[in-house]
Amino acid sequence: MNHPSHLADPGDAYSKSWGNRWVQLVFGIICMGLVANLQYAWTLFVNPMSAKHADWGMSAIQLSFAIFILVETWLVPIEGYLVDKFGPRPVIAAGAIFAGLGWVIDANATTLAELYTAAVIAGIGAGCVYGTCVGNALKWFPDKRGLAAGLTAAGFGAGAAVTVIPIANMIQTSGYEQAFMFFGIGQGVCIFILALFMLRPVPPKGVQAKARVVTTKVDYSTGKMIKTPIFWLIYVMFVAVAAGGLMATAQIGPIAKDYGLAKLPITLLGVSLPLLTMTLSIDNLANGFTRPLCGFISDRLGRENTMFIVFLGEGLAMLGLMKFGHDPIAFMTFAALVFLFWGEIFSIFPAICADTFGVKFAAGNAGTLYTAKGTASLLVPLASVLSANGNWDRVFIAASVITIAAAISAIAILKPWRKRFIESANAQDGINAAAMARSSTPLDSGMLRDHKTS
Repeated sequence: MNHPSHLADPGDAYSKSWGNRWVQLVFGIICMGLVANLQYAWTLFVNPMSAKHADWGMSAIQLSFAIFILVETWLVPIEGYLVDKFGPRPVIAAGAIFAGLGWVIDANATTLAELYTAAVIAGIGAGCVYGTCVGNALKWFPDKRGLAAGLTAAGFGAGAAVTVIPIANMIQTSGYEQAFMFFGIGQGVCIFILALFMLRPVPPKGVQAKARVVTTKVDYSTGKMIKTPIFWLIYVMFVAVAAGGLMATAQIGPIAKDYGLAKLPITLLGVSLPLLTMTLSIDNLANGFTRPLCGFISDRLGRENTMFIVFLGEGLAMLGLMKFGHDPIAFMTFAALVFLFWGEIFSIFPAICADTFGVKFAAGNAGTLYTAKGTASLLVPLASVLSANGNWDRVFIAASVITIAAAISAIAILKPWRKRFIESANAQDGINAAAMARSSTPLDSGMLRDHKTS
């Protein structure tokens, strides 16, 4: 099997002891974990920042989160293109610098303009790391695409669980500015070091996806992909499901505060913490755990079948949080279920993108689909408006309705449409290949006769 030149020189990769695809996957997972706090620890900073800068207002502060998500996601297609062209190392190294710098600026921000500037810079850094690591996983593991993307995305989902308690403690003891500074620099340095060990993917020979996963034999460039209607159906579904989870990610702190639960002491497995801190730790673990689990399941049950189950679960979990969330244990339980059913989108959607549009341009294509997360983030400030006076019911109902609608769409619309789309593309590719073979045969035979005659 000849590997395309844009992927790597096999000798370059395997000449290094870290060239094994599982080792490269681990490096990517660690990078994702180190950059995760830029999103998942944000909610810890919101109330302290609002208390110090009361004139800013909660909605204006949360706009910074929306800007971060927009930049993180909407620039990933460009970053994916750079990865496909230059390899992962320089893109992740640049991401490390931007990620660290973003939190350093946050630590010193005295105006909303500075806060928004930090969000842009941090978003660039997170996008560089996220888009590169997910794209690499899709290329290294064509046979275990859902699992590999899930494990990589798990680093982003669960990585913050390791540091959420020390960050919360540092905010409490030293102020949020010191936490931004210390963790921003530390995370940036670690990611930069890991970037030096990242290699261009070299997929193994002769591997195939599981039989229940429908995959294409045709490689679509990003420009060709976005011209297909089925891409936009997948995109809209991503937006619908991402919106509810992003609202929970950004607003879980204010929700707990409005419910009067945030500082309530909770003891679990002998550990006593404020309810909000405990909830965030559990949520991040659930968010990370579901990504490889559902990726693994989708490799065997099929993408759309898995989507139906988990999207429906997310919608019901949000309704449960609305109905029973004023009870401390119920709040922790349903919040964890929201994250458990939400986090898998970051493994299943990249996998279904590569299944449908090919692996050659996987980083750029998956990055383009990932912009749906940025589109969904536009709804986060709207949640603050809808929840005026601490009434979160309208937010939960709206988010659950669109999530359940996405579940039904996955099984009733996307599954049969995608099957027809791939079968048609594969059949046309076979026809084209056969036509090329037939057209080359007479020429080859004529050349052979000429050679014999001479």
